[in-house]
Formats: sequence, C-alpha cells, structure tokens
Amino acid sequence: MFTQDFGEFPGRYLRVDLSLRELRDVTFDEKTVRQYLGGTGMGSRILYDEVPPEVEWSDPRNRVILASGPLGGTVIGGSGTFSLVTKGALTGGCTAAQANGLFGAFLRFQGYTGVIIQGVASGWTYLHIDDDSVQLREANHLLGKDTYDTATAIKEELGKQRGQMSVVSIGPAGEHLVRFAGVFVDWGHSASHNGPGAVMGSKRLKAIAVARGKKRVPVKNEDNLRKIAESLYENAKGFTGTLGGVHRSYRSGVGTLPIKNYLTNIWDVSDEEIESFSEEYIRRNFSPQPNPCWACRLKHCTFMTIPYGPHKGMLVEEPEYEQLAAWGPVINLKDVSAAAMLSCITDRVGLDNNEAGWLVGWVMECFEKGLLSKDDLNGLDLRWGNAEAVRQLLYVIANRQGVGDLLAEGVMRASRKVGGEAARCAIYTLKGNTPRGHDHRTRWFEMFDTSVSSTGTLETGATILYLPPDEAARMQKAGYPDDVSTSVALTKGLMVFEDSLGVCRFNTRMNLQLESEAIREVTGWGFTPEEGKNVGLRAVNLMKVYNLRCGITKEKDYPSERYGSTPVDGPSKGIAIKPHWETMLKNYYRYMGWDTETGKPLPETLRKLGLDDLIATLK
Repeated sequence: MFTQDFGEFPGRYLRVDLSLRELRDVTFDEKTVRQYLGGTGMGSRILYDEVPPEVEWSDPRNRVILASGPLGGTVIGGSGTFSLVTKGALTGGCTAAQANGLFGAFLRFQGYTGVIIQGVASGWTYLHIDDDSVQLREANHLLGKDTYDTATAIKEELGKQRGQMSVVSIGPAGEHLVRFAGVFVDWGHSASHNGPGAVMGSKRLKAIAVARGKKRVPVKNEDNLRKIAESLYENAKGFTGTLGGVHRSYRSGVGTLPIKNYLTNIWDVSDEEIESFSEEYIRRNFSPQPNPCWACRLKHCTFMTIPYGPHKGMLVEEPEYEQLAAWGPVINLKDVSAAAMLSCITDRVGLDNNEAGWLVGWVMECFEKGLLSKDDLNGLDLRWGNAEAVRQLLYVIANRQGVGDLLAEGVMRASRKVGGEAARCAIYTLKGNTPRGHDHRTRWFEMFDTSVSSTGTLETGATILYLPPDEAARMQKAGYPDDVSTSVALTKGLMVFEDSLGVCRFNTRMNLQLESEAIREVTGWGFTPEEGKNVGLRAVNLMKVYNLRCGITKEKDYPSERYGSTPVDGPSKGIAIKPHWETMLKNYYRYMGWDTETGKPLPETLRKLGLDDLIATLK
C-alpha cells in the first residue's frame, strides 16, 4: 500500500509490477500527452516502447494498459469509457479494445488517467484503488467465479454499493488462458477483441477494483465544456442503441446479416420470429431497467429480464446487435430469449462475443457436414440452433474441457488443426482474429478495414457502404473497389483518435470538430481537428510498425477463404471482392503513405507524424 499525491496533469499513470509487488506513479510530460492523449494513443506508445517484438503475449514482460483520456470523467456523455492495449493472444500483435461503463471515470476521480500492468503475480491477485491508497489483494477465493459474480463479490468484500465502485475482471475463460477471453466491466461491458482476458490471466490478475473517489477531473473552462457536451447530446439523442439491429438488418434487405456462418444470405425466419428481434418487441416484453454509463443520457444500456422459456427470470444486460447476431442468425437460432441468454453466458464466462459466435457457427457447419461428430464434441448435439448445446459448449470452452481445449485456441487455430474441408469453412483474417458481426461480403469497407487493421478489430471511421446487387455491379465497373480502400485510408485515424479520449462513440458520433473543442476546454491547449486526426494516425502508424516488427507482414492483410468468399444467393449473389484485393491493398498503402509492395510506412510519413525514432527499426 502507498499514499497517492494527487496532481492535476492528465499524464499521471499507475505502474503495477506484479512480479515485484511494486506500485508507483509515472507521469508523462505534456508533449507526450498532447501527441497521444490517452487510451489507444498512449497505450500504443507504451506498448511499442516497453514490449520488444520477440515477447509473447503470455510473457511477464508483456504490458496491459488500461487508460481513459483527457475527456474521461467529465460532463461529456459516456466519458466512463477506457481503452485496453496489450499484445494480443490471437494475432500476436497489437490489441486495442474499448469498454464503456464507469471504470474510466472512476479512475480519473482517483487522479489517474491509466494503469500499466506488467510482470506476473506469484498467486492470484486483484488490484484495489480507493481514494488515498492502492494495494494488491489476494484473489484465490475469486477463482472460478464468472465476471458478474466477481464484480459483486469484490464490492461486497470492500463494503461498496453499486455505483460506488467499478470492477474490471476476467472470468473462467481468462483464468484458463482461452485465446479469445475478454476483460469485462461490472455486469456486461466488454473490452474483448484479440484476447486481452487471456493476457490478464497469464499475469494471474483476476480483477481491478476502482472506487468512485472524491476528486474531480480538472477542467479549464467548465461552462464551455458543458455547451459542447450539450451539442454532442443534441447530435446523438435520437440514438437508442443497437438492440434492434438484427431486425433492422433483416428488413433492410441488403444482405448484411451474417447467416449460418456465411453459407447463405437468406435467413429462413418467420415474420413472427424476426419481429421478436425488434427493439420495440424486446423493450416491451423484457422489462428493461436503466443502467447508464457515466454522464450518459441516451438510456440504451439496461438490465433486462427474460420473460419466457427455460431461462425465464434470468437477468441479462441489454444485448447489443453483435451479440444477438452471433447468437441468432450466425448459428440459425430464431428464439430471441435464447439468444439473449447465450449473450449473457458469454459475458459471464468471459469470452469475446464475436469470436465465440463465429467459432460456434463453424462448429455447427462442420457438425452438419459430418466433419465433426458428437464424439468429437464432448457428446454435444451441435445442430443449427440448439441453444442448450451451445450453452454447455461455452462452459466447456471457458474451462478448456475436452474439445474445449482445441476450441479455446480460436477459429483460425482450431480450424487449421482439424484441417481439410473444415479449415476452408472458417471465418477469420490471416492475422488470426475474427470480424465483427455482419456479413462483410456486402460491407466491403468493413471487411477490408478488418483485414488490414493492426488492432484485431476496426480502426477507421468511413461511412459503411452497402452493396445492393445493381448498385454494386455499377460501382465495381466504375472502380468502386478502389473507392473502398481510399475511403478507409482517408478516414484512418479518426476512430483511434476517439478511442484516445475516454469517451463513448455512441455519444460523440466521431465529431472531430466538437471533440477537438472539448480537448481545448479541458486542457487549455490550442487543439485543432487536424491535430486530433494526427493523434489517430500517429497511433495507427505506431501499431503498424510494431506489428511489422512482430512478423505481421503484408501477407497477413487478407481474409480467410470463407471470409472473403462470394455470396451464393441473396442481393449480392455472385459479387466478389477477392479479385480486386491486390489493387485495393496497393491503393490503400499509397494513400496511407506506405510502401505499396511491402506495406511499410515510408520514412517521410513517419517524420510528418513525429515518429522519427521508428525509421531505423524498419530498416
């Protein structure tokens, strides 16, 4: 335990060496903070500087950086968000994942912008931050608990009520080093792409508990910041969440719903079944109770109660679109209550929802084709839509029991291990991560950005481009594929900039102008939108160089065979992206200021961003 000396500067981080059980403050200078801000930006700089490329994700020398940003804990809506950066378990490269809730704000109220975790504890441990003290506490009694029960147990142990403390934790999946284990905040908020929960598990760190604290985030001009917060709210107030996304995507008819592991673009679902996935139906029947994130007035985060079926009465966090997509159309499950149950179980055992959904969809296709049998699958009947078998499989994977040990390696590694036709059915990028929950064969922008991204998920902010068949054919003839890669490059950095601020994208809507104005009012800097975009581009290039040093070269900027396949039916039938991939990639590299043959950032690009120190490493 040690006593804090609270300072106003947003460059103050807590460094935790689990091996030495050492806790100390580190403060980054103003120039560095202005260049990287916080969140993903600062995390990428720390990762690059402190984790050599030969270090594996499970090595004690790997870092886990959890960081808010200059807007964290302010009146800006959703400013309890934080970004988690580490070397990921799926790709072996940079990971940057975000979670909303209260944790980022509470960390700021303790006088810290972020926490840097290194080393490995001799026994299971959790970190406790509460007003003027920080300590490492024994966590053996928490082993085996899911993420919901872990958060509850720690708050009870420390005498805190809901709203007085925020807990980041891993579930059984993280304890057993499942490669797609996530990190979860309280009940349901998730930072999980690319296996950060496995990294925390490798360090024997079960949780981080941060009390709300009594300090305030220093702001240079509160009145002006409140006006900006109101403008952002006016821009976002019509947004009611992604809960009804499956219903909306189906009704749109543009083929973006991911159905049966990309086997088809047509979901054989009745009108009554698809209406049960609508926002109106779920909010009317599932008795939502508000559970807002910090300073958020949008009210789309709720707890819900399953109203019927075998899991009637089960309390779940409101599922986002990608959860209902994974546990609905991807596995051909048409019962929304069962999909909500599986969403909750995935969070509780501590698995990344997207990877879990694609993994189970792959298993079900292999089961249908006779490539995997009941004997291969712990006796489970993994036919399409069998929710109870999926529920059991999630526990099997989280605890690495039987076939769970294979499946815990994620889609790419498991499918390659099985081999043959099964390997050709799997959806992933060649870096090793799976995409978000859409059929990207009709969202080329997202497939391309997912495949070239350095973080294990999307990292840009271009408008999503749909491809209805007639329009798609016309655009392709007019050079549309290059337009996709151009738009990805020209908007690259915007999302990463926002992920460096400590705010929720649903609240700020990637409004570069207002976000830059907010930074000015908080810090007093003459901060411009151009400077903001450069913060994002600086982090993007830093992560790209880091991944190149880790051996993640141009050859991995591609989708797997099934991920990049051509739809066989539906509105985009026969429209293929793969024939255009090479020209799209070269075009993207050119607009990014990277070598068109190797994808390496050019020296002049790095100099322009103040990354001169990276040039020698690329040689």
